[in-house]
Amino acid sequence: MRALSRGARLLPLIVLLAWVTGIAGAQPATLEGTVVRIVDGDTIHVRLSDRVEKVRYIGVNTPEVHHPRKGEEPGGREAAEVNRELVENKHVRLELDVQSRDRYGRLLAYVWIGETMINAELVRLGYAQVMTVPPNVRYQSLFLKLQHDARESGRGLWKRV
Repeated sequence: MRALSRGARLLPLIVLLAWVTGIAGAQPATLEGTVVRIVDGDTIHVRLSDRVEKVRYIGVNTPEVHHPRKGEEPGGREAAEVNRELVENKHVRLELDVQSRDRYGRLLAYVWIGETMINAELVRLGYAQVMTVPPNVRYQSLFLKLQHDARESGRGLWKRV
């Protein structure tokens, strides 16, 4: 058998990189369901067709409400309430990124209601901060811009600073 040329060996890697970075035009994987519980400002439970998944918003972090070591952080209840107002009992579309689960088994997603991405909306309103965890970086630049604007405008929890 003939050995593959270097170019032929790299082709699968190039195709994979094109898919991951969106060059190949691949659409991100999505799921649809209904929010059945709000855990806090950045975590919800979503009923998918056959199961309920704990979903952690990608790219953002909100103050804790029930942390086992930190306890309740300032702003945690406010962020959870804003999240509740945005998504409680709503039909959502979950857009996955490169890594679909975190080390705790939670589904990682950009959460959409219609044309509104809830992750971004929480940052825009000032109730979430950007928390980039590679490889899930699809909307990092958008989140950073929204955070800058919220902070400069003193929106949400930025009023406290």
